[in-house]
Amino acid sequence: MLQSLDIRDFVIVNHLELDLMNGFTVLTGETGAGKSILLDALAIAMGGRADSSLIREGCSRAHICANFSISTEMQVLLNHWLEEFGFPLEDDGHTIQLKRIIEGSGRARAFINGTNATLHQMKELGEQLVDIHGQHEHQLLLKPGAQRDLLDRHANLTGLRDEVLQTHQHWMAIEKKLNLANAAGQNLAKEKERLEWQLEELNLLAPKSGEWSEIQIEHSRLSHAAELIDGSQELVNLLSDGENALMDQISKAQTLLESLLRMDNALLSAKEALEPAAIQIDEAAHTINRYLQKLDLDPDRLTLLDTRLQEYYRLSKKIHCQPNDLPQVWEDLQEELSSLEAAQNIAALEKDLAKASQDYLKIAKQLSQARKSAAADLSKEVTEAMQHLAMTGGTFSIELIPLEQGNQFGLESIDFLVAGHPGVKPRSIAKVASGGELARISLAIAVIASRASAIPTLIFDEVDAGIGGAVAQTVGGLLKKLGQSHQVMCVTHLPQVAAQGDQQWRVQKIIENQQTLSEIKVLTRQDRVQEIARMLGGATITDTTLRHARELLGQ
Repeated sequence: MLQSLDIRDFVIVNHLELDLMNGFTVLTGETGAGKSILLDALAIAMGGRADSSLIREGCSRAHICANFSISTEMQVLLNHWLEEFGFPLEDDGHTIQLKRIIEGSGRARAFINGTNATLHQMKELGEQLVDIHGQHEHQLLLKPGAQRDLLDRHANLTGLRDEVLQTHQHWMAIEKKLNLANAAGQNLAKEKERLEWQLEELNLLAPKSGEWSEIQIEHSRLSHAAELIDGSQELVNLLSDGENALMDQISKAQTLLESLLRMDNALLSAKEALEPAAIQIDEAAHTINRYLQKLDLDPDRLTLLDTRLQEYYRLSKKIHCQPNDLPQVWEDLQEELSSLEAAQNIAALEKDLAKASQDYLKIAKQLSQARKSAAADLSKEVTEAMQHLAMTGGTFSIELIPLEQGNQFGLESIDFLVAGHPGVKPRSIAKVASGGELARISLAIAVIASRASAIPTLIFDEVDAGIGGAVAQTVGGLLKKLGQSHQVMCVTHLPQVAAQGDQQWRVQKIIENQQTLSEIKVLTRQDRVQEIARMLGGATITDTTLRHARELLGQ
């Protein structure tokens, strides 16, 4: 659940630190007081778009930090997600912190548990922690795609639908290959002939990765073998074997130094400097001797290398590439030819297409069956909810309309049908539902769908707009009941809804140092009576409205 929210210099908020609680919390206040600013800040902390216009006037940056406590049920899933993307675990994995800093330059930095994060990562994690229902969300019910998404989310079918998408994409890819193979015909044959011609000589050469450099080095050594032998022998003579060799000269120098040292120890450092020189010259002579022993003249090997070098040069010019690129070119051409041969094998493609179609239909039928069951359950629950939302006798149903050929979403389209009155045939919700009915049905679906949701925190932003009276009382009861299993927050203008909150916050504007600021006050019981009376009666609060406010709170 959302444990705390820290907002600094955001829009008209100076500094706001909120500690949140379980159950059903309502936010009330006059229009324009800044109730939705709190939700906007939370949405930005969860990866929403941000720019410098959101920084409070006169400030250089805005800061939003949301802290969540993680239930035991969600801990394994969320900690696995954090570890997968390299984010540290806080408090042994029991808490998660989302933070955004909006700079005056327009840059907005994102952090998960103090580590830099991308907006995509913030959104992906945020969607597992908080579900926000906006005040205009009911309009999505008019869109068939949104209706399908809502049903699938409610029934936890998104994983199954992803499998349908993948199998459909695989099916379509094979169908595309088959169509190309049937259409291309002669062009494919010509391309195959070109590849086979290039591969014919490359197959004989069979170039290996790194071989070009190795051949050049060995060829250079063998082609200069006589010079290397003569030069190395001369070096050995200079160092150790010839007349006046360096080793003999150093030995004489060392003997002379020994005799001089007996007369003056000041020459000791010269002796110590000469000793490593003698050792290094001796080691160099031994190294060159070992090299000479291995060095030989092999004219046959030289001829073979010369021929292979010439083939590398010839084929690289013919294929228009560098000699050292020939191994990769050979590999690429082999893959192209293999793909081309596979593409020309129409019988094999037709067999693959049939299997891909069967795989798709198998998983799509599973999705259809699951949707059918979920649609029946959701239709029943929403119809029951409608009886208490000023639509007595009305019905709600979900129709699964079969498609001639399945698509990436399955074998059917989804249509929400509604009958607002008894005896009326249900028709598409987009054609018959009024704005008020649409808002009430949307709210009922949101509450019903949220009951089964694993997301711990649910936020409703003025979703009760356009209703009142007994219906508002029912809506408040639905949200209060939902608060028994989730952390629920609701921005509302309705006293009937506000009175049923487990706790109530009032958002209000204040003037401080000639600046307009927004602040939140956690209301006591008596404060709630005054606030609900204001919501009932407006600017003038009478004894009647106070009595009515107490009655609502008592209920």
